[in-house]
Amino acid sequence: MIRIDAIWLATEPMDMRAGTETALARVIDVFGAAKPHCAYLFANRRTTRLKVQVRDGGGVWLAARRLHQGKFDWSGIRHGPQVELDIEQLQVLVFGLPWQLVGSNAAITML
Repeated sequence: MIRIDAIWLATEPMDMRAGTETALARVIDVFGAAKPHCAYLFANRRTTRLKVQVRDGGGVWLAARRLHQGKFDWSGIRHGPQVELDIEQLQVLVFGLPWQLVGSNAAITML
């Protein structure tokens, strides 16, 4: 299995026709570097397609997911060009559910 230590979501859309090299260039542009064992997620403008790129230290993996109904949801997270996710948030996101309600970002800090 591929080891993933950090998961990063790009908040700006990417052309889903991008292949491995173009996606790698986009990772470097948005995140500054393609670090080993990090997953970098991008979506199209309509947020119906998602690509994830992982550099495992020996090569680069690129996977895609397409929703036939609904959209991937990351409304209201325009806090810069990227957001870090945890594994639970990623698992919820790939099903098209509101990942913001899961993990450390959903912590109650004040009553």
